[in-house]
Amino acid sequence: MDRIVVKRSGPLSGQIPIAGAKNTCLKLMCASLLSDEPLTLTNVPRLSDVATLSELLESLGVQIGRLDEGRTLALSATDLTSHLAHYDIVRKLRASFNVLGPLIGRTGEAIVSLPGGCAIGARAVDFHLEGLKAMGAKVDLKDGYVYASGDLKGAEVEFPFPSVGATENVMCAAVRARGTTVIKNAAREPDTKALADCLIAMGADIEGAGTEQIVVRGVDRLHGATHRVITDRIELGTYMVAPGIAGGEVECLGGTRDLLAAFCDKMEAAGLEITQTDAGLKVRHPGGRLKAVDVTTAPFPGFPTDLQAQFMAMMCFAEGTSTLEETIFENRFMHAPELIRMGANIDVQGNTARVTGVDHLRAAPVMATDLRASVSLILAGMAAEGETIVNRVYHLDRGYEHLVRKLRGVGANVERLSE
Repeated sequence: MDRIVVKRSGPLSGQIPIAGAKNTCLKLMCASLLSDEPLTLTNVPRLSDVATLSELLESLGVQIGRLDEGRTLALSATDLTSHLAHYDIVRKLRASFNVLGPLIGRTGEAIVSLPGGCAIGARAVDFHLEGLKAMGAKVDLKDGYVYASGDLKGAEVEFPFPSVGATENVMCAAVRARGTTVIKNAAREPDTKALADCLIAMGADIEGAGTEQIVVRGVDRLHGATHRVITDRIELGTYMVAPGIAGGEVECLGGTRDLLAAFCDKMEAAGLEITQTDAGLKVRHPGGRLKAVDVTTAPFPGFPTDLQAQFMAMMCFAEGTSTLEETIFENRFMHAPELIRMGANIDVQGNTARVTGVDHLRAAPVMATDLRASVSLILAGMAAEGETIVNRVYHLDRGYEHLVRKLRGVGANVERLSE
């Protein structure tokens, strides 16, 4: 099994190109099921998650052409051969569950395994299912599968919490439903708006994406389109943290502040300098120790839960004590014990972690527990004394394209080893 070896690095200097957004790309791929004409996606990140979802879509009858070394995908769902999303594939990738809305929207029937993915909490799919039921779907759970069927009709769907996945599943189903669907307390993430923009390019009638209320007027069919995947804001934020830990100055190509406004505010409060350039976002460490900053994760436009682990790694070196509150997922502090193994001073109580900065960390063998935890340990290792060995790094391949190459490109001492 591969592992990543990290030695003390810095100061960093240079540019890092930011890939297309993983979460956006996966949902756009699912949207291809809604039309019998091809959907072509550009700026596709080359990740194992994309490969996994491709495998699932091909099992449903979608033909996928890969161009430009995989950076462009042409997906044709002209003749669907199945409406069964099997457990063997869905268990590997939670986003696979988002074939549910497109399948029932187009064919009136779907059988989809309950999802898997990173072990960061239950993340129940109740909101997805209740939304479809409100639109007239008959939904049953049996043997770990969701059986959904029915002729969907427009309805009012209000979520108790602005779930990204549920918003996107219901929106995709509503595109082909009869009548108008109003989604209240909808997710406002850039990924959700990007999905709506793609659906509109395919002929959907959608208003309000990116706000708390989305109005979808059903249409008889969607046509093909070509759509570019937006910049990955989580990859962007991850590499912005790198100079915050190792020092120096890094320009993240393709980044814009609007993707991460709340995150940028906290980075600046810690003492980092962030500048919007013509090419992206530049992050500069002014020298000395950063300041401790409190963070509470929240749905967009709040502080992203997917950047909490990386920010915690940076706070391990800050002056003072920071409090990080996780409000989105339970079990999202699994990186904390590994950072403690490296000498971090972290106290976790329920959904809150108190991090008191230390002068330095010490290298140690650590275990990656999920995608974002994996990269937080690599970042921490860049300012630790000695050689940090990060095991179980297959998580990284799910969400970071050429991570080692990109970090080495700005001066980080990082190496991937295969047994």
